[in-house]
Amino acid sequence: MSTGFRCKQFYVDHGACAMKVGTDALLLGAWTQVPAQGALLDIGTGSGILSLMLAQRCPHSQIDAIELDASAAAVAAQNFAASPFAGRLRLMKGDILTYPASADYPSERRYRLIISNPPFFVGAVKSTDAMRQQARHTDSLPFADLLRVVAQLLTADGQFSLVLPCAEASLLLELALSAGWQLDRHCLVQTVPAKPPMRRLLTLSLPATDSGSQSEPVAEHLLIRDQQGQYSPAYRQLLRDFYLKF
Repeated sequence: MSTGFRCKQFYVDHGACAMKVGTDALLLGAWTQVPAQGALLDIGTGSGILSLMLAQRCPHSQIDAIELDASAAAVAAQNFAASPFAGRLRLMKGDILTYPASADYPSERRYRLIISNPPFFVGAVKSTDAMRQQARHTDSLPFADLLRVVAQLLTADGQFSLVLPCAEASLLLELALSAGWQLDRHCLVQTVPAKPPMRRLLTLSLPATDSGSQSEPVAEHLLIRDQQGQYSPAYRQLLRDFYLKF
């Protein structure tokens, strides 16, 4: 029996990961605008799904992925090695908040794109599963610390792309704007027409201090399923390079 998720060009084993491959990561990996070249970083890679999607979309880029949990890191490394993109993927086991100081970290490297499906529960009831707790709650990666370390690792023209529930996205965005970040693009995601948006995709950047006025962010909306419960044309279009059924 399969313990993973198969895409058109690769397979993701996630049996030993606290967080399985889900819609959030798939949306983010397909929606994020990617640079034509340059190094990319996936923070909290889990099973490696986002890194694999980036590797498929960016044939001329090197992708680094960092993961705190040892079990998930081992699974991601195996998924990378088994993929067609093994030569362009590197797994780093460690904490993004302290790893840049490590001798094993490429301190000279800056990234054109940093992507993350970060822990998002703030002050919620904690999980009794330690791995799931770490993967889902912000205790291990507070938003302010995440923004700080990403700012240190981006190139001058780099972007930071992530997905969060709407309330948590507003919280992170408030912190980001107060710290000098700019919102470049965002998308509200609805599962069905009758329900409010459940996720928000964000792309942020750090404009130069002398860049003058900031442009208005690109605002988008995505509906996953229509009133008949079928995948919407926009969702099919977005995921067509990955979903076997599309």
